[in-house]
Order: sequence, then structure tokens, then C-alpha cells
Amino acid sequence: MNILKLLDKLSHDNFFTAEASRLETITNMSLFGKKAATAAAPFGLGALVVSPAKAETPTKEFTGTALKSTLTDALQLALVLEYLENEYYALGLSTAGLIPNSDRPVFMQISKHESAHVSFLKSTLTSLGTTPGAKPTFDFTANGSFSPFTDYNQFLVLAQAFEDTGVRAYKGQAGNVMSNKVVLQAALQIHSVEARHASQVRRMRANKGWIELANGGNMPSATDPVYAGEDNVNQSGYNTGSLFGTAAGSAAYDEVMSGSDAQTIASLFIV
Repeated sequence: MNILKLLDKLSHDNFFTAEASRLETITNMSLFGKKAATAAAPFGLGALVVSPAKAETPTKEFTGTALKSTLTDALQLALVLEYLENEYYALGLSTAGLIPNSDRPVFMQISKHESAHVSFLKSTLTSLGTTPGAKPTFDFTANGSFSPFTDYNQFLVLAQAFEDTGVRAYKGQAGNVMSNKVVLQAALQIHSVEARHASQVRRMRANKGWIELANGGNMPSATDPVYAGEDNVNQSGYNTGSLFGTAAGSAAYDEVMSGSDAQTIASLFIV
């Protein structure tokens, strides 16, 4: 399937429309806190999701307000990252002469997706009784370190860095949204689309679609925090590099990014 048609199809997934967020999600959201939920647990090989009927009684730190806070905090972090991406592409598309005509259709589609993600996350937070965080004021030069709106190559560099950050950050928050299967499903849907964005932008920069070792491949040192830990070859006690070599063993698994690391990266572009 043509990549643009695929991305467009994903952007019109009913789960992210205003109608769906009201008709399909809010009922499930309202059940939040009324049923026993599995405590947040890290993802890994062999991770199990216990059905509510068989779940152990949640510990005190994962009940009531504390559990809700874990979920909504993860959504607020995702919203900041989506705000950042959404504004970045909007500004790029509105800057005359920046994006070549041949590439504009790609970023127009990606921009639509990011806008849909922002709308969905705000609606979800509201339905959970939490006020969505306001959009920060962004400085995409990172205090003069980049010139993305005058140099198309730098625009692509930051687009890749933002998308790769989003992919890792959504994975890192998976355990924190497991308490609500509707939110988890949505987070996984957004995560997969962000991964498609990342792969597409990486290819536009003549990179492979997957991350290669720690520096992400063909990236300036200023983006190193985005790729910290990506050279890991140990997965659940198994050395994936022992069979395929370090490069292949590392690239076969994307690493998670902690919420604090994602916030640190995002803060570089927030005034």
C-alpha cells in the first residue's frame, strides 16, 4: 500500500475522531475506579496481563487517586509531546519555501495525524475528570542550537528526533496506562503511527527505517539523548547480539524511554 494512503487511513481511524471519543470511549472511561485493575508493570518478554476477575487486590499506592494520577500523568506527558510535534509540523508547512513540493504531502499527512492525537488526548483527559495541560510555548531552535525553519536538512533532523522520541516515550508509558484497556488500546494505536512517521522521516534522510545503535544513525551529537541506551543488546537476560552481531541485535529491539527522560528532551524546546 502506498505510504501516504496508509498514513491517511490510520489518521481517520474511528478511535481518534470526536464522535468515537464520545460514543465509544467515555462510557468505558466512566468505569475507571469502579473495577479492580492490574497494577502498572513494566513490559518485557513474558509480561502477563491479568483479567480483572483474577487480579490481585491492588496495593494502596495503585488504588483510587494514586492509580488515576499514574494514568493521567502518562497522558499529560503524551499530550506535551503531541503538542510539540503538532506545532512543529504546522510551522514547517506554513514557512514558505522550506519544505520541497515533493515532500509536502508527507508532512501534510503527518501534521493531520498529530492534530488528531492532540484532540484525542485532550478529550480523554477531560473524560477522566482531568484538565488537559495547556500547550507550552515552544522554541524549536533550542536556544539557538538549531535552525529548522531556515534549513530543510535541520528540519528533517528534528522531525526524526521528535518522532523517535515519541516512539520510545509511548513504549515507556505503556505500563502506566494498563489500568484502562481503552486508553491502552489508543496508546498502542498512536504508538504504531508514530513509529510509521519515524520510519518515513528516517528514510527521507537516507537512513534505514529502524534505529541503528546509540546515535540513531546520521544524527548530530545534540540529539544523543534521544538515542541513549539504544545500543542495548540484552533483552530479558538474553544477549541478542550473540547470535546476530551487536548491530543487528541492537536494532532488533527498540528501547523504552522513561517519562523523566522524555520530559528532559521536550524541555529543551520549551520556553
